[in-house]
Amino acid sequence: MQPAAPAITTPQAVSFTERKYVPTLIFVTSLFMLWAIAITMGDVLNKHFQNVLHVSKANSGLVQFSIFGAYAVMGIPAGLFMKRFGYKNGVLLGLGLYAVGAFLFVPAANAGSFGFFRGALFVLACGLATLEAVAHPFMAVLGDQRTSDQRLNFAQSFNGLGAMVGPLLGSYFILGGSAAHASGDLSSVKTMYTVIGSVILGIAVAFFFVKVPPLADAHAADTHAEAEAGFYSGTAEVAPTPKGLLQHRHFVWAWVAQFLNVAAQGGTWAYFINYGVEKMHFSDAVAGRYFALFMGLMMTGRFVGTFLMRFIAPAKLLATFALANVVMCLVVAQSWGWPSFICLLLINFFFSIMFPTIFSLGIKNLGPQTPQASSVLVMAVAGGAFFPYLMGKIANHDIAAAYYLPIICYAFIFLFGARLYKVR
Repeated sequence: MQPAAPAITTPQAVSFTERKYVPTLIFVTSLFMLWAIAITMGDVLNKHFQNVLHVSKANSGLVQFSIFGAYAVMGIPAGLFMKRFGYKNGVLLGLGLYAVGAFLFVPAANAGSFGFFRGALFVLACGLATLEAVAHPFMAVLGDQRTSDQRLNFAQSFNGLGAMVGPLLGSYFILGGSAAHASGDLSSVKTMYTVIGSVILGIAVAFFFVKVPPLADAHAADTHAEAEAGFYSGTAEVAPTPKGLLQHRHFVWAWVAQFLNVAAQGGTWAYFINYGVEKMHFSDAVAGRYFALFMGLMMTGRFVGTFLMRFIAPAKLLATFALANVVMCLVVAQSWGWPSFICLLLINFFFSIMFPTIFSLGIKNLGPQTPQASSVLVMAVAGGAFFPYLMGKIANHDIAAAYYLPIICYAFIFLFGARLYKVR
C-alpha cells in the first residue's frame, strides 16, 4: 500500500493569529505607530529649520540623512541584540534610545544648533531602527508564516496612522508658530519633544511588565507551503546544506528593493510641504495639514492592501502599486496645478504596502536566519539618508522636477514584485 499523502492546509484555513498572542500583537502594533510619528515629524522639521535656522533645501535634507543614516549604523547591532536577548528586550532598548534622543532636543534647542539637532535625531533614530529590526520579525512570528504578509500590512496600517498624527502635531505646534518664532525661537520644538520623550519612556515602563508567551519560529521552511507554491514539483525533499543568507537571491533583491523604496519615500516626504508652498501657494501650516492627509492616504492604502491580499498575491499587488507610482511621479513633475498635487497625494496611497510587503517577501523561508535577515533589511532604510539630499539639489531650482528621481526606484520595485521576489 502507498502511504497516505500528507494533508495540505489551504491558505483560507490559516488564522490571522492565535488568541494567546493577541495582547502582545496589540502592543507590537502600537510600536509601528510610534516610530512613524517620529519619522514624519522629521519632515515637518525640514521646513521649520529652513525658516528658523535658514538652511537650504538640500542641507535641510540632512535631517533625513541623520534619521535614516542611523538605520545603517544600528541595523546589525539591533539584530545581534535581539538574537542574544530576545524580542522583548529589543523593544525596550529601542524605546529607551527613542526617549533619550527626544530629550536631547532640549539642549539642542537651547543651543540653536542644526548640528546638535541632527545628533539628537541620530540617537532617536537609533531607537527607531532598533524597534523596526525587532517589530517586523516579532509581528511575523505571532502566527503562521502564511499569514505574515497580512499581519505586517495590518501593523503597518497603524504605522500609517502614526504618520498622519506626526504632521498634524508638527503643523499645529511647530509650523503654526513659525511666524511667531521667525527670530530663531525653538521653544515649540523643545516642548514637543519633551512631551514625546516622556510618553515613550512611560510606554517602555508599561511594556516591561507585559508577559510575552513562548514563540515558535514562523519562518522555518514549510514543505507543505512550498509544495503548494510548486517549489518541489511533487517531492518533499529539502536541500541538505543550508544556504548562506546572501545566497538567497530573493533576500538580496528584497534588500535592493527596500533601499530604493525608502529612498523614494524619504525624498517624496521631505519636499511635500515645499511643493505645496511653492507650486500650490499654500502657507506652511496649510501644507502641513495636507501632509497629514497625505499620510492618511498611506494608512488607507495599507488597510485596502491588507484586504486585497486575500484575493491578490502580495507580489502582484506590489508590482501594480509600483507601476502606478511611476505614473504619479510623471504627472507630479509636470507641475499642472491641482492634477499634479492630487497625484502627489496618491503617491502615498500606492506607496502604502511597499515596505511591509517587500520586508515579508524578503524573509520568507529563512528559518533561523530570520533575525539576521531582518536586521540587514532594516539597514536598507539607509536609502532614505541619501535621496533627500539629491532631490534637494534639484529642488533648489525646481521642486517639481525633483520628482523625476523616484521613478527609478519604483521601476525596480515593479521588477521585484513581478519576478525577483521568487524563492529559489
